Amino acid sequence: MAAPLTAWPWEFLGSYKYLLFGPLIGKASYSIIHEDPLKVLMNSWCLNILIICALRGLVHQLWSSYTNMLFLTRTRRILQQGVDFKQIDKEWDWDNFIILQGLIASTACYLLPFLQNLPLWNTIGFISTLVLHVGVSEPLYYWMHRRFHGNYFFENYHSLHHSSPVPQPFTAGSATLLEHLVLSAIVGIPVLGSTLMGCGSIFVIYGYVLVFDFLRCLGHSNVEVISHKLFEKAPFLRYILYTPTYHSLHHTEMDTNFCLFMPLFDAVGKTLNSKSWGLHKEISLNAGKNGRAPDFVFLAHVVDLSSAMHVPFVLRSFSSLPFTMRFFVVGFWPGSITAMLAMWAWAKAFLITFYNLRGRLHQTWAVPRYGFQYFLPFALDGINKQIEQAILRADKMGVKVISLAALNKNEGLNGGGTLFVNKHPDLRVRVVHGNTLTAAVILNEIPKDVEEVFLSGATSKLGRAIALYLCRRKVRVLMLTLSTERFQKIQKEAPADCQHYLVQVTKYQAARNCKAWIVGKWITPREQRWAPSGAHFHQFVVPPILHFRRDCTYGDLAAMRLPDDVQGLGSCEYTMDRGVVHACHAGGVVHLLEGWTHHEVGALDVDRIDIVWKAALKHGLKPVSSSKVNITV
Repeated sequence: MAAPLTAWPWEFLGSYKYLLFGPLIGKASYSIIHEDPLKVLMNSWCLNILIICALRGLVHQLWSSYTNMLFLTRTRRILQQGVDFKQIDKEWDWDNFIILQGLIASTACYLLPFLQNLPLWNTIGFISTLVLHVGVSEPLYYWMHRRFHGNYFFENYHSLHHSSPVPQPFTAGSATLLEHLVLSAIVGIPVLGSTLMGCGSIFVIYGYVLVFDFLRCLGHSNVEVISHKLFEKAPFLRYILYTPTYHSLHHTEMDTNFCLFMPLFDAVGKTLNSKSWGLHKEISLNAGKNGRAPDFVFLAHVVDLSSAMHVPFVLRSFSSLPFTMRFFVVGFWPGSITAMLAMWAWAKAFLITFYNLRGRLHQTWAVPRYGFQYFLPFALDGINKQIEQAILRADKMGVKVISLAALNKNEGLNGGGTLFVNKHPDLRVRVVHGNTLTAAVILNEIPKDVEEVFLSGATSKLGRAIALYLCRRKVRVLMLTLSTERFQKIQKEAPADCQHYLVQVTKYQAARNCKAWIVGKWITPREQRWAPSGAHFHQFVVPPILHFRRDCTYGDLAAMRLPDDVQGLGSCEYTMDRGVVHACHAGGVVHLLEGWTHHEVGALDVDRIDIVWKAALKHGLKPVSSSKVNITV
């Protein structure tokens, strides 16, 4: 049986928990409609509580965004491991304390009329709040925190907070109901105390609560933002204000550094970690220097305005789930458009996420270009320059393998990476398009007893390889192409006794009786109508085709699940499930794990498809079960 006051009373509400603010919103809305807005702001405690709650959420979100901007914070990180899905799920309801304290504040305002109608500012109130914080809240928190590290309280309550291996701003809110009731009292003492003295004010309440949250997020940010030079110039400050490094030591060595914000109380209580200042100086000095070079880089690009929001530094929770279009994303479009224009003008490839696999560091970089820009003729040279610069930077850093995603390896753009390898023959980094594994994934999805498939995008790199592989399996391939010359060129590559299995078709109608469609070129709902009922659409086209036919099944883009021993993975790759990456990403991982020294660019070597597939399975990558494939031959 769980200890009392561990669970939150509104857990059963899920995301509907915000309805608890309903009465406050109703009362505040009524006041705004029927009264003068300025007077409402001054006198409506409902409105002020709602604003404070919203601002508190914003403070945590802004800190989370900053800490996850790895292109800014990578060299300032304290603990180097990544935040995984397990930690993100554990901290999902980090904002429960905001609801709790909002309800406590509204109850207090209702029961204690003197909390209403406060002036905007009171200097004495500011001083008294500061005195009460230092004299009461700080020592009380220190004492209570040490009690929560006792056997019973830690095991039943505080262990939840410490179960997050990497401190994050949202970790500050991840705790049990009892802990946040205690914290509510600690926050409330200076605010209520100064008001009881008759010197409370609206600005002091706003300022104290928001600074309190700001400093809590600072301590849990895992990014050292305070320079050691500040403490060298004013040594006494190190006892007045803690640093992210200081609090990080509490999470790694839990019997030290218990203070709220002021290390003075650890010094008095003899719980100050002796490594605090030295480690802080070391991390501060290393800021801005090149850290550990990744072993593998997946070079991605932005797909569209909406999916641009699907990154940890925008909304961590959103990026930890497969991308789907949500209504709230529309509100981010103005910011996404602004970011797109800024990146087009000034940005270069930047770090998005990372994870570790068997002692190797894997990173995802993004070329600062959106999908539609790859179809603008005047933008192509600029895109190739961005990709080339990223490859050269990776080469200089000592990266072993760089894998090109989706449009970054487009045949018409750079010949599937051939352009860069030919231009820079001395590259030490291996450039990989990953299409060999992509082809292997698609081919292994097709049931062994299938006798006929329909293939669009048939003369592309992938289409060619799939057609040649299938014809060797004695599968009849209906290759959709208007170019007889390109078709015949591919047909001649097939063994003489298999060439008749490759058939050129020029219209979708030719596949009206074929239940296995392999889509390598985007097709409209109207074109999908030619597929017979029960057909299955395999696909290697970006973006994926619309799931228009209810009487057919649709496969996802070619993908593989990373090995079980992957560490620090906490974001989904576009529409992929957790732990699943696009096959071209997985192809680069296999290239690294196998230690292959060749570049994988240009045309696919059909003979290597089975070799790459077996290597992927050997290293623990797993095929992803697609939609149920029901093909009757």
